[in-house]
Amino acid sequence: MIVYTPFWEMLKKKDITQYALINHYKISGETVYRLKNNKPVSLNRIDDLCKIFDCNVENIIKFENNN
Repeated sequence: MIVYTPFWEMLKKKDITQYALINHYKISGETVYRLKNNKPVSLNRIDDLCKIFDCNVENIIKFENNN
């Protein structure tokens, strides 16, 4: 399962709120909802997030094997 825990940890370290994601960084509310609830997000959106926050994919997503 893909989770976005690293993304939220990075934002917490950078003191960036969900409000700022939507209003300052122009991330859609739907994308924030999907990230928050570990729902599928397109690779294009992951690419956008990496560019916006100047980070690597590992700073956005993590795979957790839930067998």
